[in-house]
Amino acid sequence: MKKSVLYGVGVGPGDPELLTVKAVNLIKECDILAIPQKKRGECTAYRIAVQAVPEAKDKPVLPIDMPMTRDKAVREAAYEAGADAVAEELSKGKMVVFLTLGDPAVYSTFAYLAPHIKSKGFDVIWVPGVTSFCASAAALGSPLCTDREALHILPGGINAEEELSFPGTKVFMKGELDKLLGAIRESGLDAKAVENCGTADQHIYDTVDEIPEDAGYYLVTIVKEKEA
Repeated sequence: MKKSVLYGVGVGPGDPELLTVKAVNLIKECDILAIPQKKRGECTAYRIAVQAVPEAKDKPVLPIDMPMTRDKAVREAAYEAGADAVAEELSKGKMVVFLTLGDPAVYSTFAYLAPHIKSKGFDVIWVPGVTSFCASAAALGSPLCTDREALHILPGGINAEEELSFPGTKVFMKGELDKLLGAIRESGLDAKAVENCGTADQHIYDTVDEIPEDAGYYLVTIVKEKEA
């Protein structure tokens, strides 16, 4: 493992046993854990990590505020401030691990921070984790795609009417659930969903009518094509 490097480490969707061996080793060996929250107790990725790696509780934590807003100016200012804080530690020869849910390459806060760190001249290494949609398919006991079937990963609900016409399997993550569920019902397709996959609060919904419109933020909805 290298010093003066930022590692973006995916901790999976919720089950601490789904952390990779590499993720566990990096968490054990790093000097600092960076988290996308102001307080460690509020960070889901941190709570997952300490279940898999208890000694992580003794690591210094660098909180990075990553505001959930569509205001690009506010977001960019936060990313730059976070990058400055991380760069300060890297310049001291520290090894920093940024914890992120699922995989850092899929709708991850790390994806916004990484370019700012690279622009400051530091190395960034991405460490994959189990995605929520793969874990959800496993929880449902159903493949996402087979043979030549297409797979679409979508930020749920915004353009659902159009996206439901795509060939193959559609996976909707988060998003505007009321619009998504309405569009699914209008399409005549059915859906399955998993809420809080891999946690003690996991819920599985086997039909679109079972999915509550007030389901939580960590909901993965899977829509398959009708069988011919």
